This record gives sequence, structure tokens and C-alpha cells, in this order.
Amino acid sequence: MGDKDWKAKVKELRKKLAKLKKRAAAAAEQAAANVAPAVQAATETVAARVKAPNPVSPLAPAAFPDLPVIDGVDFAAAAAGVRYKGRTDVMLVRLAPGTAVAGAFTRSSTRAACVLDCQAKLSAKASEEGAAILVNSGNANAFTGAAGQASVDALTAAVGERLGLPASRVFTSSTGVIGEPLPHDRIAAALDGLVASLRPDAIAEAARAIMTTDTFPKGACAEVQGEGGTIRIAGIAKGSGMIAPDMATMLVYIFTDATIAPALLQKLVSRQVDDTFNCITVDSDTSTSDALIVAATGRSTAAPIKDLRGKVARDFEAALRGVMMDLAHQVVKDGEGATKFVEIRVTGAADAVDAHKVAMSIANSPLVKTAIAGEDANWGRIVAAVGKSGARADRDRLSIRFGDITVAENGWRAPSYSEADTSAYMKRQELVIGVDLGLGTAARTVWTCDLTHRYIDINADYRS
Repeated sequence: MGDKDWKAKVKELRKKLAKLKKRAAAAAEQAAANVAPAVQAATETVAARVKAPNPVSPLAPAAFPDLPVIDGVDFAAAAAGVRYKGRTDVMLVRLAPGTAVAGAFTRSSTRAACVLDCQAKLSAKASEEGAAILVNSGNANAFTGAAGQASVDALTAAVGERLGLPASRVFTSSTGVIGEPLPHDRIAAALDGLVASLRPDAIAEAARAIMTTDTFPKGACAEVQGEGGTIRIAGIAKGSGMIAPDMATMLVYIFTDATIAPALLQKLVSRQVDDTFNCITVDSDTSTSDALIVAATGRSTAAPIKDLRGKVARDFEAALRGVMMDLAHQVVKDGEGATKFVEIRVTGAADAVDAHKVAMSIANSPLVKTAIAGEDANWGRIVAAVGKSGARADRDRLSIRFGDITVAENGWRAPSYSEADTSAYMKRQELVIGVDLGLGTAARTVWTCDLTHRYIDINADYRS
């Protein structure tokens, strides 16, 4: 083949190659066009899941309450970037000299360093010095080894230095992701701004700063007429998921201007915790970080509470219980994905332990909770929950009520049972399920919520 023929052949091959490249480019362009919408949709979905806030619970109160100013307490909140930039995630509370402090904490065997630190400080002697509480959201500082205590020590020292307090009077709490070192340097960097912005009327901002998956800030208050003046109580809380007794994934801070010794305040708190915060459950999971701290500044003009048998002391304890119960109920009403608030009343148990076992077995049953979410009057799931509880029960003495409707009695379906009436009752936002065991006089009431797909959505993406 001559040079002329070779050149012609090469020219022909080049033309074919150009055509092939053009076809390949067109095919690639068409493939990209076909894939692009799906990629864009997936990207938008992921972005929405990450950026969109949880919708406010349908059980939320209409508004955050107008809490009274508690003399001797100042609040501040800031965005320290603990986990997310631009999110208010730290709150600081300054307490006046002579404030009495009491508390209750999770009994988890893997509790966070801040919980252990608070427990140690509350066992110390009463102090005439002031006190402070520093709380962060976004990171639980739990299961972080020696680094967790180092973070607590660094922050309590830094707060103490700025407020003129010993570290032994600085209490800290952390809530959020477990197992990640706390970036305490970011919190420390925000302290100057926090101290400068402390003021007595910023409790609502503090309530928002401690939220994680909460959809609304939680507050409650009460007033008591003391001898010589009014005693005021105001409290805030966070909690939405991982809620179960001992205590919950819950942080609670209650403030009062009452004058009361730390030992007496602790006694009141301890005997009210079991019937309030230890009677709620969302998902049966106990947290590493639960904390309840109650502070009494002694700034009220009312006479000191010295005898817990007196009328003022009894009124104060009832008011404190009311605030604790209100906050506990708000935590359940903000249960992750909750659409129903459910009260479980167990009566006729052989003893208090059995009553509690049955109540919690029903309240924690996924089958019961999903039936409630679906507005299904499936009382057979209540029967199953009673049977698995481990408590003493007799089938032929058992009765079950949904509100005022008796659905089962004497070991089988009640003759008066109406599926239509019971189904209509299940559509309510707030439900009462009553179970009488017919074995004794012990009773227990607990509160829970339904279990919806939204709970899965929130917890599947919790670390996103």
C-alpha cells in the first residue's frame, strides 16, 4: 500500500473516531440528564433532613409561660458552637450567696462525668457562698474517660474564676451525643460574654439553650403564701427522647426564693421525684446525663421554712410537686414524634412494686404504643403487657378501661363493649388507660406517649 493509500486510511479512521467520540459525549450528556433529577432530589432530601427543625409537637402548650423573676438568680445564654454553628447551646445561671442546692440524678452505671461531679458536690456541707450552673447541649460528655472529668474541671474552674466562686460551688450539665470529647474550650471562650449578659429575666432564653431534639422550651411556675411574704418557684426543663425512670434524658432546673436549709430542701426533692420524673417514659431508655437541680436563694421576705410539718412547708412542697409534675408532663408531651399523651392508671395491685411493674410494662410496650398511634382500640395488647410484667395477676380478676369505657372484665371482653365508642375515644389527643388487677389496694399512675414513625426518623439521623 502506497503513501497515498495510507493517508486516506488514516483520514477515514480519524473520521470514525470523531463520530464515536461525538456519540459517547452525547450518551454521557443524556445519562447525566437522566440521573441529575434523582441526584438533586436525593441531595435536597438529605439537606432537608439535616437542616429542617423538628415540627413542634401537637401536644405543646400554646406558649412558653410567663415565669416570675426569682430574686437571687440571673441567667444568660449563648451560641458556643459545641456541635452546630449558630445554635444557642450554652446557658449560665448565677445564684446569690447563701443559696441552698439540692438535686437528683440518673442511676445509670455509665453516667457522665458532670453527673458524678454534681453528686459529689451536693454531698458536701452547706455553703454561705454563691453558686453557678453551666449547661451545654450538643454533647453529653459521657463515656469520655479521663477527658470527661478534665473538661468538667476546666469549666468549673473557669466559671468560678469569672464569678468569684470556688469550683466546688459550680455545677455543670451536658446533654447530646454520647462518646465524643466535649470541646470545652469553645464553651470557655463564650464565658466572658455569658457573664456580661447575665440578667434576672432571661430564664426563657436559658430554657431554649438546653434543648436538643426538643420541639419547644419547657417552663412551669407556682406561688405560695408564706409567713410574711410570697414564695415563688420557677422551673425549666429539657427532654424529648431517651426518657425513662432514673430519671430520663432530662435536665431540670428549678429555682425558688424560699429560705430553707439544704438538708430540708433535699428531703422535699427526694420524696417528690419518684411520683413525678420517675413516672414518665417515652421509650424505656435511661440516659447517662439526667439531672434535676433545685436552688433556693432565701431572698423571699417570707419566714424561713424550718418544720416540714407546718402549713407553709406543706404548701411549699405541694407547689414544688406541681412544678415538677408540670415539667414531667411537658417532657412526655414533647416525646420524639409524639401525637398522644397517655396516662396509665393501675389499681388493685397486690403491692406498690407490682403496681409499678404493670404500669411501666404497659407504658413501654411498643405494641401498645403503636396501637395508640394508629388509634386502634386493641385492648388485647394491654392484656399481653400485664402478663409479661412479672407482677402478680389473675386473668379472671382483671379489668381494663379506656377512659370511662370498660373494654374487658372478669377475664374476657365486657358484655357492654362497643368497638365504635372505643374507636372514637382513641382519636383523642389525651387518653387514660385504666387497669384494675383485683388483687389488693396498691396503685400507680405513669405517663407516656404513642410511638410513631417520626421517632424512628429523629433517632436514625440523631448524629447528622
